Amino acid sequence: MNKTIAIIGSSRRNGNTGKLIDTIASKLAIEVIDLADLNISTYDYEHGNMNDDFLPTIKYILTHDNIIFASPVYWYAMSAQMKTFFDRITDLLSVDELKSLGRKLRGKVGFVVSTSMHEQIDDSFINSFTDTFHYLGMNYGGAIHSNCKDTNEFSEPGTEISTFIEKFRN
Repeated sequence: MNKTIAIIGSSRRNGNTGKLIDTIASKLAIEVIDLADLNISTYDYEHGNMNDDFLPTIKYILTHDNIIFASPVYWYAMSAQMKTFFDRITDLLSVDELKSLGRKLRGKVGFVVSTSMHEQIDDSFINSFTDTFHYLGMNYGGAIHSNCKDTNEFSEPGTEISTFIEKFRN
């Protein structure tokens, strides 16, 4: 089994972020889970949403050591689909029967893939991931970002993508 998996949360699967994660996934020969294909409802304090796709998805993701989170930058933040997924991780911290599952995030390595109309990732965007990784006991493995401003289209970030890929080959 491959030890790395990718998750994309985007309004356009075939948009810039999708193209970037597909390029990475093909070079690593890994699976990409598209959150838009799943029925994951928003966080519910009463936990009345336990029969949606979140639990089977997170259980599957937890069988991997490296988790790549791919999201376009929307208003300095992750996409709504990715935010909903992250919010649901709260279930793993607050529902007694799921806490042992939540502890399995400890030691996993989280990576971030993003695209935007800017040269670099805004701190508020990347911090929402890295701070969450830290809180969950995950390690931060790195990020790759593609600026789509000039062409409004993903272009492979050259040697940067090779350096990113090498993190998974060691």
